[in-house]
Amino acid sequence: MSDSGPIETDAVALPVDKQPPPQSRVLVVDDNAQNRELLGAYLESIPVRVEMAEDGVDALQFVGENPPDLILLDIMMPRMSGFEVCRKLKSHPATRDIPVIMVTALNELGDIERAVDCGTDDFLSKPVNRIELVTRVKNLLQVRHLKNELERTLQYLSELEARPEAQ
Repeated sequence: MSDSGPIETDAVALPVDKQPPPQSRVLVVDDNAQNRELLGAYLESIPVRVEMAEDGVDALQFVGENPPDLILLDIMMPRMSGFEVCRKLKSHPATRDIPVIMVTALNELGDIERAVDCGTDDFLSKPVNRIELVTRVKNLLQVRHLKNELERTLQYLSELEARPEAQ
């Protein structure tokens, strides 16, 4: 059996390599320029536009002006930690649905628990494995895309219900 091509099931052929929607934007937040560049290079294999922020304060300003579809967020940064950024994003109605993947050198169980308590959607330890990063980004972008589609469909159905019946 080959690893390329669709996986055959009884009823449906499932694509092995699902791509996120081409218009997806990913914000990489890390105070280390080399880390930002490395994560950006890892994401070149998927059709996303990568934006960069140097710290949590810059990230919040960026998100406020132009919300991305997903955020890769370092934890240990000057001015504002990734924990604080994630907590602020997840507590605000306009940004709470943006998926956040915390990417950090911290890998103690307590750090992971704290990240989850802040609302992170996923957690990756440094050094980051390229395949693991790309897979998680693609999966979370796909979930976000499907959620957006569902919200549009529900809005459309709500508008249909609100229309007066034609007589």
